[in-house]
Amino acid sequence: MPFIPSVIKWINTKRLSQIDLFRKYPAESQQEVLTRLIAGSRDTIWGREHGYAAVESHEQFCNNVPVQTYEDLIPYVDRLRAGEKNVLWPGEVKWFAKSSGTTSTKSKFIPITRESLEDTHYRGAKDCLVLYTSLNPATRIFLGKGLTLGGSHQINSFSNNSLYGDLSAILIENAPAYADLIRTPPARIALIEDFEEKMRMITEMTVEMNITSISGVPSWNLVLIHHILKTTGKANLHQVWPNLEVFFHGGVSFAPYREQYRKLMPDPKMHFMETYNASEGFFAIQDDLTDSSMLLMLDYGIYYEFIRAEDADTDNPRTLTIEEVEKGVNYAVVISTDGGLWRYRIGDTVEFTNLYPHKIRITGRTKFYINAFGEELIIDNAEKALEKACHGTNAHITEYTAGPVYMADESRGAHEWVIEFERAPDDPEHFIEILDATLKALNSDYEAKRYKNLTLTRPLLRMVPGGTFYRWFREKDKLGGQNKTPRLSNSREYVESVLKTAGM
Repeated sequence: MPFIPSVIKWINTKRLSQIDLFRKYPAESQQEVLTRLIAGSRDTIWGREHGYAAVESHEQFCNNVPVQTYEDLIPYVDRLRAGEKNVLWPGEVKWFAKSSGTTSTKSKFIPITRESLEDTHYRGAKDCLVLYTSLNPATRIFLGKGLTLGGSHQINSFSNNSLYGDLSAILIENAPAYADLIRTPPARIALIEDFEEKMRMITEMTVEMNITSISGVPSWNLVLIHHILKTTGKANLHQVWPNLEVFFHGGVSFAPYREQYRKLMPDPKMHFMETYNASEGFFAIQDDLTDSSMLLMLDYGIYYEFIRAEDADTDNPRTLTIEEVEKGVNYAVVISTDGGLWRYRIGDTVEFTNLYPHKIRITGRTKFYINAFGEELIIDNAEKALEKACHGTNAHITEYTAGPVYMADESRGAHEWVIEFERAPDDPEHFIEILDATLKALNSDYEAKRYKNLTLTRPLLRMVPGGTFYRWFREKDKLGGQNKTPRLSNSREYVESVLKTAGM
């Protein structure tokens, strides 16, 4: 089918020219997005309450709308779930993406409008293919199918017309019919709630297919891949699917999984392409296969603002526009979207690695950190230190979580690392030494607290048996979907819970 690459190239040329525009003119692209969002929402309940009819600039927008958290939006979301129209965005909202909750809510229900589906989520998925094919013109990805591992959905009890589920399931449920021509498994299998049954059926259906790409969260895809290899008796995934050439991954950091994936997909022509998407929107895509940072997509239905991380917890923090950000600074992300989220804190922190074009890397979560002793340890520090410790001791990590060990009468504090290894370190003591030394080099606050063991002593390593985190998720009925291991916590909740599952 030689016509397929020609058609794809013709489609991609137009989109690539649009991407080049916001690469060169980020401020103008973002202003256009803000203008469109405000104009489209003037007559909603939210728009009238916040004077959108008079908003003509970023400054007026900031003056009229305070920075929001999910708790601030709950009354509006509840009205939407009950079926009320024109609340945060014009029209009715039928779908809600369920994600992990906050300190005061078990779950968040993020509104998913038709516009956010088309202009953000689906556009992001299409742009992954556009950018990948531009980077790899000889690709044969379209001659096979893409395997997507998604979640499930169920009816929201608030209204028979109001549905919720994992974002991935909502995307599958609403995808156009032609998507099945390039994607597998079909919705009837993709939306099975029992993750283990879903794995079994996906394996049965796909092992004889020509799978050329995989998409999804690294942690859960790893479980699926191990199941496929065990079922087929193959040593690596290329023996199952010889034409597999790319894994589009997102949702969690790829760093802890990189070595495992390289072993399971050893073909040197295999590509790994990172994306940054969440229930709230599709934000960034890796546009250079030699550079792990991602291009911030500035012409979707998302307007961005950024708060310096050190100011994130202050009242009414000053936000910066895309033209005001600097490289190498840790920012909390604030978004306004065509899903009806207005000046909304998504809880992620990012750092710009490049300007013009604006590229980012995810540095962590505003709530996932350890600061029990003033050490301000963030996920970015942890990922880099663990990667170096693994490299120095020939170890491979499957999953991990960490939390504080509090000071007692005669003892000092520490960090406890609960780690499940695919390959245990040659020398666990040396693993801890490298981890500790790297954290000191990366984080001056951690280094100060570790000085002569005055506040913090050496980290503690608790190695749990294989399958512990999988059993932990199963115990909590959170297998598959968008569920993620909480990497760092300022409490001992997750550490103790995982250790209990491990029988330790």
